[in-house]
Amino acid sequence: MENNINKFTNAAELLKTLGHPVRLCILKGILATGGCNVTHMTDCLNLPQSTISQHIQKLKSAGIIEGERKGLEITYKLVHDKARQIIESIELQEDK
Repeated sequence: MENNINKFTNAAELLKTLGHPVRLCILKGILATGGCNVTHMTDCLNLPQSTISQHIQKLKSAGIIEGERKGLEITYKLVHDKARQIIESIELQEDK
């Protein structure tokens, strides 16, 4: 067993940021579409724009996503390799 827990700080912070169902859904959607904007996310998730924006801000602050501006629209893409690996490994199960 590793005795230096400080080595796990970055991984713990990443998992903490990913550890919300809305953020996981946003990232799954970004991966599925190759990138999308807040309007698309709002329509798909049926959540207020302000809620989506708060989650986008957390993901941006953590360096997980980046936005590319084209005119008034910003398209977000997943840019963090470890986060991509984690999101791709998540298998969704339907509630029974």
